[in-house]
Amino acid sequence: MSEHDVRRIRNIGVIAHIDAGKTTLTERILYYAGKIHRMGEVHEGTTEMDWMDQERERGITITAAATTVDWRNHPIHIIDTPGHVDFTVEVERSLRVLDGAVVLFSGVEGVESQSEAVWRQADRYRVPRLAFVNKLDRVESDFGRAVQDMVDKLGATVLPLTLPWRDRHGRLLGMVDLVRWSALRWDPAELGRRVEALPIPPELATEAATWRDRLLDKLAEASDAVAARYLADEDVPVGDLVAAIRRATIERLWVPVLGGTALGNVGVQPVLDAVVDYFPAPDEVPPVTGFSLTGAAETRHAAPTDPFAALVFKVASDPYTERLLYTRVYSGTVAEGDVVLNATAGRKVRVVRLFRLHANRRERLDTVEAGDIVGCIASGPVFTGETLCDPEHPVVLERIAFPDPVVFFAVEPRSEREEAALREALDRISQEDPTFRVHDDEATGQILVGGMGELQLEVQLRRVRDEFGVPPPV
Repeated sequence: MSEHDVRRIRNIGVIAHIDAGKTTLTERILYYAGKIHRMGEVHEGTTEMDWMDQERERGITITAAATTVDWRNHPIHIIDTPGHVDFTVEVERSLRVLDGAVVLFSGVEGVESQSEAVWRQADRYRVPRLAFVNKLDRVESDFGRAVQDMVDKLGATVLPLTLPWRDRHGRLLGMVDLVRWSALRWDPAELGRRVEALPIPPELATEAATWRDRLLDKLAEASDAVAARYLADEDVPVGDLVAAIRRATIERLWVPVLGGTALGNVGVQPVLDAVVDYFPAPDEVPPVTGFSLTGAAETRHAAPTDPFAALVFKVASDPYTERLLYTRVYSGTVAEGDVVLNATAGRKVRVVRLFRLHANRRERLDTVEAGDIVGCIASGPVFTGETLCDPEHPVVLERIAFPDPVVFFAVEPRSEREEAALREALDRISQEDPTFRVHDDEATGQILVGGMGELQLEVQLRRVRDEFGVPPPV
């Protein structure tokens, strides 16, 4: 991969409150980008990214899932995250390795409790964002109210780039593109694959002009090129507008806001365009920093010519296959068969396999380079938050901080002969989920499991039976 190719990569996550429509949006992204040929639905249990049986039964995302799509010749690595508070660890470790986040808000409910939580997590990791106001096909939805909610509750400096286009009965017809000054209509007969750009309807002209003037006012404050044209009452080229929005987004000065309805197949392609146009490439964010084995500060740039350095941000395990390491490559290159240093643990491991990930499926890779998010199988133990690097140029990257459990259950095997298998299954799950803790109660001798909430514990204890074949504990 050349440096030019690194400039094309986008590493993004989709985050939101539960039921805001994250997985539905991601499903449409996969469809329009040609990754899948049939759209699944959450309510049918047929989505690509919610692949676990429990996710499909419950209709919620439980574990972060990774995939890659191509849009306008840009590889976009996407992580679809859970919205339920019990699974906040999945959002935390995903944001640690991402360069941008698409934040969904319901056009009906606006900013909700977990919306605020994931927003603060993105603040902590200084992740650029764009917002998508979803469910605008609902009668009770209000785009302007949702935008104002972001300002009031999140302190966000918003930059609306689209506006709902409705008929006189309030039915959503499409979206107005305020940047390119056109009305966009999605063809329902083609499931929204075909998007038609039309002149602004006369009945919407006044409202749309007001929103566009607000957009140009803000962009003129940040861009001399936009200001010169705008103040001279000249048309501002779209390229100048896009460049100004891009710079402000990367610098986290503004949050671009788009809208539509993922379930109704309206407004999704502009999200992909915005990811390409406004989010940074890996070499456009500050270089990652860490420490050498002697404690000296080290920096790694997103270039294949720098020494290899990567962070394992998630471990997935089951009793039948090797442990799969979800890995963000920050610098350099690594290939199958290479020996790398687990700098956090101080031991060398061999890279056995490398994969491009698509939910629970894998595509074999020979080599990966700076900017990639991939799956890896190593010859020795590697845990969440550990650094893999060039043995000749060791560096330890900052680990991921996880919250302590707040809920504990006491569990017991159904028989003594099952205790060893139960403990092994619980230990494997705790290695995968750092907020799921297991220890013995010194007073009673019982096994205690702890987590962020009852739903998380219920899900993980069911995995003991479903994935490890151990009778569920009591």
